[in-house]
Parts: sequence; structure tokens; C-alpha cells
Amino acid sequence: MAAMTVLTGVREREHAIDVARENLQRLANLAAANEAQSLEGARQILRDLSSIPDLLDNQDDCSVLLSDILSKNTDYVNFGLIQLNGDVTCSAVAATRLVNLSDRAHFRRAIAERRFIASNYVFGRVIGKHTINLTFPVIKNGEVRAVLFAAMDLAELDKFVLDVHLSPGSVLWTVDGQGTAISRRPDPASWFGKPIAPHLRQAVAARPEVPVLLTDTDGVERLYAFARVGKPDISDYTVIIGMPYDEIVANATRDQLIAVVGLVATVTLALLAAWFGGDMLIVRRVQALARTANRIAGGSLDTRTGLRYEDEEIGALARSLDEMAQALQKKEQERDVASASLQAADRRKDEFLAMLAHELRNPLAPISSGAQVLKMAHADNPAVARTADIIARQVEHMTRLIDDLLDVSRVTRGLVKLNRQPLDLRTVVEDAVEQAYPLFKSKRQQLELDIPHVPIGINADHKRMVQVIVNLLNNAAKYTQEYGHIRVKLQRDGALVRVEVADDGIGMAPELVARVFELFTQAERTSDRSQGGLGLGLALARTLVTLHGGTVRAASAGPQQGSTFTVELPYVEAPALPDAAGMPAAGSKAARPGALRCLVVDDNVDAAQTLALFLEAAGHAVQVAHRAGEALELARRHAPELCFLDIGLPDIDGNQLARQLRALPQTSGAQLVAVTGYGRKEDQEKSIAAGFDQYFVKPMDTAKLVQLLSMMRPEVVK
Repeated sequence: MAAMTVLTGVREREHAIDVARENLQRLANLAAANEAQSLEGARQILRDLSSIPDLLDNQDDCSVLLSDILSKNTDYVNFGLIQLNGDVTCSAVAATRLVNLSDRAHFRRAIAERRFIASNYVFGRVIGKHTINLTFPVIKNGEVRAVLFAAMDLAELDKFVLDVHLSPGSVLWTVDGQGTAISRRPDPASWFGKPIAPHLRQAVAARPEVPVLLTDTDGVERLYAFARVGKPDISDYTVIIGMPYDEIVANATRDQLIAVVGLVATVTLALLAAWFGGDMLIVRRVQALARTANRIAGGSLDTRTGLRYEDEEIGALARSLDEMAQALQKKEQERDVASASLQAADRRKDEFLAMLAHELRNPLAPISSGAQVLKMAHADNPAVARTADIIARQVEHMTRLIDDLLDVSRVTRGLVKLNRQPLDLRTVVEDAVEQAYPLFKSKRQQLELDIPHVPIGINADHKRMVQVIVNLLNNAAKYTQEYGHIRVKLQRDGALVRVEVADDGIGMAPELVARVFELFTQAERTSDRSQGGLGLGLALARTLVTLHGGTVRAASAGPQQGSTFTVELPYVEAPALPDAAGMPAAGSKAARPGALRCLVVDDNVDAAQTLALFLEAAGHAVQVAHRAGEALELARRHAPELCFLDIGLPDIDGNQLARQLRALPQTSGAQLVAVTGYGRKEDQEKSIAAGFDQYFVKPMDTAKLVQLLSMMRPEVVK
């Protein structure tokens, strides 16, 4: 009975909605037909006027004629003639000044399309009313000579749908091609020229063939029908009629309520019979157990049966159910505590890693800059230059370790977003080899490249794929002896492309091959750990390859028999290579920059001084500050062109300092460069939003710094 009641109610509701859809669409079509008929009448009037031979000859006679036409057509508020330059030279309503309508889109369309055009909503410049303009070109000898227009008051347009009877709470709109109201019931005057709600505008654009259910801005759910006003050569208008959903299903709801009441009465009688005919005590207790079990299953673990534990089956079941709920509640509480503890630990780990990177990069920055200054100042001393190179290489190695550690943290938490685009994998491999080549050179290893002459396309993030290949090359170099051999092979295999990095180094045992891509996994090292690293590179490479939809695997014949790492990625058509004529020459050098006024702000005295020494060695004038207040004073006095700002300053942070420098007239156009130990993406986005032009992570990449300086003020090559 319950099933039949529900099914009947659903069918009645669906039937009521189907009937309402048909009636509502019929009403919308009727209203659209009425409005289309009025527009068709206007087109006929304008067509007849355009055929009058003397219409263009005498302005006064034309105005008299149009005034007579206006007096006989009360649906309109003006008729007029527009010259091709937009001037209204003939009008049924006299204008106090010359009116030019060259900016009206409907005027331009009537000339261009040589046909009748119904405009979007227009506020009349001559009559000062809400109107639509109906335009028709005057064509003489095959050429458009002028444009006739008839202005219809929107209040008059509204009367063409007065015979459409709407129920209380229903609305009727007529909108133009831009979604602007040109007719509405009820309360039309307050809606003329206003845009309809976005959800209605989207529905009009979709032009549904059957009415759709939408929730309006007043919170009322209505069934909306849509009908175009005339054919496309008549107008772009649409009639929209919406009827409250509650009113549509009111009768069905009332019938369904009556059926439900009858069902409840029947069920009540059946329950009374069962209660009188059965054991009331057992039924109630079993129902209490069932309710408790359902609540526990629904997650309410604090629910208890509330029954006494007697020496019979139901009492034993109640005791077991309560004990189970208590045990589940305890485990749930323990899990919540453990989850909160894990989240807190994960958050502390992320904060620790970010702070660790910042604190490690801070001392690396002055070391790196100091090494560059030593190299520049003592270029003629081989021992000093060699020492500076050693320091720079070790700083770069430390920086790579920090970046790998942070990259692994970001990748494992799903914070890495790939900027995928069609690439030539050959270019990716060449860029990776260029980065890893210093390591091969330092160990005097031989690198063999087997790269085809045709492009091999992939869809990937260039920076991340270079990082993958560099990690594989660095791994091969670390575990291959001096004068060893490393081979990189690139080939296409059907729908896949394959990159192989093979070496004749120390190889791997089978148990190491199985877990070589796990975090912190490393082969046996010498006691001095001369190879370095944290065992992060291969784990990071596997994750990045997987994000690209590829696979990476390792193979080795055994210890001292070398290793092979293979990356496979889906093949795509290779992108078109840029014209070689547009590429810079291989041996070209950036023009040496002229002297710049520089400001260095860093609370780390060593970092500030070493960067200043580097800039001074490059021929620039440098001012140094260790606090934001001191930096602002120096900026006012010296008007620096290039400012290097640390983010973690003691008085205010570098982002706030950047905003204050932008507000100063002396530094409003200066180049602001953030120099910080914080390398997270969110830190970089925050600094760029604060007004920084560049973002450098400590230690600074001196090659990029030299490039920035050369771009700031290049010399003219004569």
C-alpha cells in the first residue's frame, strides 16, 4: 500500500508537470506570436515608407508625412529618417537639436545587412522614453541612401501580451538579444532596460526546446518556457514565462497528502491489531534494539538501547549491542586523536622544511656571492679562482639537496601543478645534459648521446621533465667511477617514447633494484659519502613521470655491472620548431650593463655585504641597509634603480617594504627583486602581488643575476 501510494503520488506530480510544460510553452508561443505580429506590422509600414519617391527630397514634407503616420499608429512614439552619417534629418517628433545616431548598432546593421532590424533596448534621445527602434534601409538604384526607423514605446509593446493570462506568482519577460528586459509582467515600468538574472540569460542562450525548472533570485522555484519572437529576420527577442513550481504541483500535492493520510490511518489500524494480537513487550523491545542498531550504523556511537539486561535472549542482545557501541566509540575517539596528531605533525613537518630551507639558504647566499666576488677580484690567481669554483660547486650541490627535499614534500602532498605543452623530447634531454655536464666533467666521465635526427614529441611540463632527466643523469654520474662511461639513448616505440640512461658503474643487487625508487633509498657508499645526496632524486623522478602518465624502471645485471634506467612516456606529434633565424646566436653575449644605483636590504650582514661586493665588482653603485626603516631613508636620498630586498626583515617584512617603496616617488619605477630563503610557490605569489618584479631564492643564481643586470641598462654596441 505504501509503495502504491508513493508511486501514484509521483505519477500525479509528473503528469501535472507535463501538463504545465505543454500549457506554459503554448502561452510563451502565443505571446511571442503576438509580439512578432506587431514587429511584422512595423516592418510593413517602414517598407511602404521606403518606397515613397520624394521621401529623401524635402525634409519638411518628410516630417509632415511621418507625423501623419505617427498620429494613425498609436503604438509608436516616433518615426524618423537617418542619413548615412547618422544625422536624423526627418522626424515625426520635432527635436530641439540635431540628433546623430551613428553609434547605434541597429542603424549600422540595417545599412550593412540591407534589411529590417529590430534593435536592442534603447533610451530615445529625441523622445526621452524606453523604446525599441525598428529600422529599415531606404534603397535607391541598388544603394542604401538612408535608414527609416520607428520607435516603439516599451509600455506599448507590453500590451501585446495582455491577453496572456498568468497565475499568481508567475512572471513574463520579453528580452532583447543582449538579455535586457523590454517587457515584463507584473511591474513592467521598473524593469525596462535592466538585465535579467544570469541564470535566465544562460537559459535563453541555450534555447531549451522544453520548459526548464529554475530557482529565481527571489528564492521561488519556477518552471520557465522560452519562445523566440518571430523568425531570425524579424528580431532577436525572446519571450520567457515562468510559473511557480509549487502552484503547478499544488493539486497533486493535495491529493498525495490525502492518500498519505489514508495510508497512515490504515497502517495505524494494522499496528493496533498487531499490538493487541502479539506480545507488546517483545515488539517494543525489538524495535528499540533495531533503532539503536540503525543509529549506531549511522555513526551515532553514543547511542544506547536503554533496556535492562535480563536473563533472556533480548537482554543479552541489548548488552552486546551496548558494549559494541561503547567499544566503537572508544576506537573512534582514539582515531580522531591520532588523526589530529598526524595532521599536526604533518603541518609541523611542512613548517620545519620551509624554515629549514630558509635557514640553510641564508648562509649559502653570502658564501655563493663571496665565491663569485673572489673569482672576479682574483681572476689572475689560479689558486683563488680554483678555490672559488670549489665553493660555488659545493653551494650549488647544497642548494640542489634543499630543492630536492622541498620538491619531494610538495609532490607527495599533491601540491605540484604541471604546465603541460607539446615539447620535443630531444630539447628536454639536451637541456638536462647541459645542467648535468659539470658533474661528468669533474669526474672525467665519457657521455655518449644517441639522439635521433627527427623530432620526438611529448606533452609535458618542460621544467619538470628536465628535472627528471637531470636526476637520472646525476644518479648515473654519482655511482660511476672516474673515466667511466654513461650513455643516453632516445627513441620512439610506437605510441611510446623511451629515454634510457645506462652506465658502467657499481650496479645494483636485485633487492636494491626492487626499491630503488623509494624515498631515502641509496646504494652502498664509501665511509666518506663522496657521492653525496639524500636518496630523493629517483623517488622524485618516479613521481613526476607518473604525473605525466608515464613509467620509469630500473635494471642491473648485478653489483659492478652497471645500471640502466628507462623512462617511457606517451608519444604526441612534435611541435613545430622555431625558425632558426629568430634564435640568438650561440656565441652571442649579453651587453655589459652600465652603472646602476642599487639598494641591498638584508638583516643578514654577511649576505648583504657579499651581494654588495658582487654588484660593486660589476661596476654598480651600491647602498646597504639591514632594516626597513633604514632602507626607506636611503631610497629617498639616492633614488635606487634596482632594489634587492630580503623578505624576513626584523621590523617589517620585505613584502610590506616593497609596497612602501612603490609608494615613494623616488622608487615607484624601480626594479624590485625579492631575495629570500623561502622558496614555496605561495611565498612567491605573495611577493609578486606585493609589487616585486623578480623573485630569487637564496643562494642567488649569479648567471640569472648577471642577465638581469644586463637587461636593466645594456650598452649600445657601435
